[in-house]
Amino acid sequence: MTAFSGMCAGVSAEEDPLAAKRCHFAAKADSVIFIYATGGVSHVDTFDYKPKLIKDHGKSIVASRWLNKTGEFERFLIKPRWNFNRYGENGIWVSDLFPHLGSVIDDICVLNAMHCDSDGHDKGTLAAHTGSAQFARPSVGAWVSYGLGSVNQNLPSFMVLAPHAPYAGAQTWASDFLPGCHQGTHVVPGADPIPNIAPRVASPRLQSMELDLLRELNSLQQDETAADAAVNARIRSFETAFGMQSASPEAFDITQEDAATLALYGMQPSDRSGFGWQCLMARRLVERGVRFVELIDVGSNSNWDSHGNMGDHEGLARNVDKPMAGLIKDLKRRGMLERTLIVWTTEFGRTPFNMAANHAGREHHNFCFTSWMAGGGIQGGVSYGVSDEYGIMAQENSAHTHDLHATILHQLGLNHEQLTYRHAGRDFRLTDVHGNVLHDIVTG
Repeated sequence: MTAFSGMCAGVSAEEDPLAAKRCHFAAKADSVIFIYATGGVSHVDTFDYKPKLIKDHGKSIVASRWLNKTGEFERFLIKPRWNFNRYGENGIWVSDLFPHLGSVIDDICVLNAMHCDSDGHDKGTLAAHTGSAQFARPSVGAWVSYGLGSVNQNLPSFMVLAPHAPYAGAQTWASDFLPGCHQGTHVVPGADPIPNIAPRVASPRLQSMELDLLRELNSLQQDETAADAAVNARIRSFETAFGMQSASPEAFDITQEDAATLALYGMQPSDRSGFGWQCLMARRLVERGVRFVELIDVGSNSNWDSHGNMGDHEGLARNVDKPMAGLIKDLKRRGMLERTLIVWTTEFGRTPFNMAANHAGREHHNFCFTSWMAGGGIQGGVSYGVSDEYGIMAQENSAHTHDLHATILHQLGLNHEQLTYRHAGRDFRLTDVHGNVLHDIVTG
């Protein structure tokens, strides 16, 4: 199976809302694998090395904000639990939580000065996915599907592989006011990842006759009534579901993978769940033309929200480190990494301080956190953005969530200011009235 690539062919969205569409300019990526770490990963324990934080452990500082309250709060600096080491040609700092990612750091661009608007889980999760912390809006995956359409008519253009929903639930992959066919299809890892996909009629011939009749009736109805985008989208969704009856069993059949490939992801041949399975499936889906695949490791419980004990990060990191590195290696050896954009992010970071120097946990912190990108025309082996000496505030080359979204769209050949949808009397876009493409991290 070879990867889909190249510019998008132009077909009217009125004819088919999932038809492949023309990009605004030449794209450097054809698809996105969006990896979301639910709960708020601590940047100072993972990718943002702060030697002064280690040196000044236990020192008191004055915080201007604490648990959604503003004022002056005496707090105490807390050093990371894990050691950091330099990896790759440029000596990028990575903690002992992610040794496998360290081994592929030359393919990764680490964004160490991210910031966002909210330190609440629901709002932060919504903002990370939709650009809005306040209102229901289409997910970034839905925007990509709307902007580019699909190059495989038998699989959804936007799929979400998650054992559990994150904070904010299914709204994180919803299409909201965009046509419903652009909503993410939720796949739950397990023996039956896409239930109810088997045909319920006696034979393929009978099903074909039924569908031909339904198509004829739909056509007659459309001829007699005004064009309705919502109805067209619903019809197209059912057509995709029909195509999935043949395409999805093959796509999800990992018996086609050899032992060396499974080992990259830390998998056993019998695995039908786990983050290794999710990462392998992401490769198989983009290989078959799915535009946007989101991977979520854990849900709204037992996640990276380590208020009580930062030790929780160790098991969570072990669960995803090898599969993510394996995904990068697998895509690269197949010649797919160049056209596949991988994005890893979380809703916010965690405080480099707490109420006592011996406190085992960290609180929410939206003023600075870390994300990373790889492939899809992004420079590898780069650390972009600098926080202050303790990792409290983003300082140099700071990037907002809107900037991350603008850059994702840019790599796909979409101008975030031109990708709009008219709803309720105004033109909406993923980045609202914000967003700057991070041109400094883009190749060429």
